[in-house]
Amino acid sequence: MVMTGAHEFLATTGVRLPIFQAPMAGVSSPALAAAVSEAGGLGALGLGAAGTDAAGHMIAELKARTALPFNLNVFCHSPSVRSAETESAWIARFGGHFAAQGGTPPAALQEIYRSFNVDRAMTALLLATRPRVVSFHFGLPPGDTVQALRAAGIVLLCSVTSLSEGRAAMAAGVQAVIAQGYEAGGHRGIFDPRAPDDQLSTAALVQILVRHLTLPVIAAGGIMDGAGIAAALTLGAAAAQLGTAFVACDESLADDAYRTALTGEPGYHTVMTSVLSGRPARCLANSYTELGRQIPVGDVPDYPVAYDLAKALHAAAKQNGQTGYAAQWAGQGAPLARRMPAGELVRVLASELAQGTG
Repeated sequence: MVMTGAHEFLATTGVRLPIFQAPMAGVSSPALAAAVSEAGGLGALGLGAAGTDAAGHMIAELKARTALPFNLNVFCHSPSVRSAETESAWIARFGGHFAAQGGTPPAALQEIYRSFNVDRAMTALLLATRPRVVSFHFGLPPGDTVQALRAAGIVLLCSVTSLSEGRAAMAAGVQAVIAQGYEAGGHRGIFDPRAPDDQLSTAALVQILVRHLTLPVIAAGGIMDGAGIAAALTLGAAAAQLGTAFVACDESLADDAYRTALTGEPGYHTVMTSVLSGRPARCLANSYTELGRQIPVGDVPDYPVAYDLAKALHAAAKQNGQTGYAAQWAGQGAPLARRMPAGELVRVLASELAQGTG
């Protein structure tokens, strides 16, 4: 096996430290990404939940805050397979919960996020802005899109959850893979959510990918401190990507209820569920996830259609001061989150990493 060394990979991305911030659509902000990049890591913005205009404004703000490299992440899911019967039943199932909150369920559900695979305007935006790094989640875009981004000098990453996905990403032409372990918070990057999931841990997945691929591997999932980063590097990873560790930072878009839950007792309890959005995702256990324990996966509308209802129910409950229906994405390391500015956290992580590697 011939694998690009960690130092060579970091040089390619233009980053000093092997510390990558996870994109976290809806939680990351231009201020957060810029602070991470300015501190020597790779800051990131999640664009999967943003339209082209909103994404353009976010990128412009990020560029105004830093001239250093950053990562822009897009969702490459298959467009929703719609079922009027399934969606109507889903709305009816939650009617009582809306009524209890004094709200009204939506009359119909919408496909609220457009896949990058069919969004030519977003591709054009990335080619125009030319970030140093672009990453894919939920799969891969068409081959011509990969070729166009690479021709623009952009380093391409792809989240994978198995060796077969890693091999597909390598064959498609990405320059590194993000090994997303089952511990990770947020949406599972599995290419096909209907396929069996081996639920590999970060440690096992990293070692498998390092052994079989000729690409740099970035470890992601359950990593919260320098010791965790050091462990990932020891297993052969070229860098570590941390998401939950940055949710509690000052610059994140997490609201007070999210931050309080993350660093309190709820942080010790996370669950992988599909009921919030239509795809498996790890979040803090709450009223919504508890309901989901009794719901067959086959009853849930496709991603992101199901998410349309979840957002509406959370909005209704929030009007009553209740946050038990929120999508509070978090990995299993949530109780280890630390509240501080993002730049300070990167410096602490770097110091811990130096101590952990001697």
